[in-house]
Amino acid sequence: MKPVIFDSTDELIVGKDTPDPLRFAFAAKRGAHAGGAMKPVNPTLTQSVLSGALSLSGEASGRCLYIHIPFCRVRCTYCNFFQYASSEKLIADYFQALVTEIKRKSALKWTQSYPFQAVYVGGGTPTDLNAAQLKQLGELIRQYFPLTPDCEITLEGRVNRFNESKFEAALEGGFNRFSFGVQSFDSKVRRSAKRLDDGEVVMNTLQKLVRYNAAPIVIDLLYGLPHQTLDVWQKDLEAYIESGVDGVDLYQLLELQNLPMARLVEQGKLPNPADTATKATMYEMGVAFMAKHHQRRLSVNHWASGNRERSIYNSLAKTNAQVLPIGAGAGGNFNGISTMQHREMDAYIKAIEADEFPSAMVFQSTSSESIQSDLKASFDRGVLLKHELGEWFEALMPLFTVWQKRGLVNITPFAVELTLAGQFWSVTLATNAIQVIQNQTQAMLKSA
Repeated sequence: MKPVIFDSTDELIVGKDTPDPLRFAFAAKRGAHAGGAMKPVNPTLTQSVLSGALSLSGEASGRCLYIHIPFCRVRCTYCNFFQYASSEKLIADYFQALVTEIKRKSALKWTQSYPFQAVYVGGGTPTDLNAAQLKQLGELIRQYFPLTPDCEITLEGRVNRFNESKFEAALEGGFNRFSFGVQSFDSKVRRSAKRLDDGEVVMNTLQKLVRYNAAPIVIDLLYGLPHQTLDVWQKDLEAYIESGVDGVDLYQLLELQNLPMARLVEQGKLPNPADTATKATMYEMGVAFMAKHHQRRLSVNHWASGNRERSIYNSLAKTNAQVLPIGAGAGGNFNGISTMQHREMDAYIKAIEADEFPSAMVFQSTSSESIQSDLKASFDRGVLLKHELGEWFEALMPLFTVWQKRGLVNITPFAVELTLAGQFWSVTLATNAIQVIQNQTQAMLKSA
């Protein structure tokens, strides 16, 4: 394979030539995840394409199940995923349709051909389900889907109103990992982001759940929020250790437009969130803190306090793993196609009632999808291994070489390791590498 061709002066691809690449290599992070181009399927063929893909066995390696619960009691000011405010009636109607989809999709040949290694129930706020629904959902997953003996079954949510009865019901149903979006333990920061509980309540709830010693508890912390100074961020990191939970993700606040936070800042009701350079400093603090406290690193953003936290779903979902989506707004991929299900509740329920796949969009795999997945996983892990990337390792070497000069990577004979700056910009680097590959592939097709 020939080396990739790209504009080595394009700073959007290679980064700026700066003595401080951690803070200034790029202007800002453009998205939460690395993206790539996909080939859309004609909407008139959606049902037949999905039916065909799920009627085949497919591959055994890397299988996950994702179930989406699109409800929240309140929209956080920084959130771009809010869909529906929680109400008992709406949740009950949705849950009924969800159960129907679970039973239908679990019976398909693709689903039953090999076991799933990880299940993730996300949202939204899945913990807004009541105790009986949580227990039933866990039981349905275990009853209808083939699972590996060590399958990780995660329930995502927030600690607000997640009482002991809900926790015990979820455990009884079969959930064996819990992920809570804490974001910050500082009450002022939390209130400005419309988080519902004070930090002390969050801490007490987490410690109460940890004392059960029944399943790994992990949390998300978000850095760059309004009122979240470097001192506050340091206290957030210290509170993670104090809480006794099994793991933590450190995520930076994205500069998303048209969100409640942006409008509140414009209206003078909130101070500006941290700029990119400050967020880079916060990331640097987080990495140093985790190393000082001997936390086990699982990715560029995720750490574990011991050997209980595995983060199987998050790791697999960034590889070539196939993901079966269930629920309104869920996305997944299997047998060479990707799909995003209806976000609108009425459209989702109507499709379920009509015995149709509730998919709004379907895409076919491109020739470069495999290497794209490998790159996403590698950048998330913080190292690109030669034996995993194959011929693309050498083909991308011109790009890696420029990045090394920019202070973003270190090249060894068998790997490309991300520096601290490269780790901070990992999603940007992955996106750029994928863009270079796509440009190269398109050029080759045109010249063929």
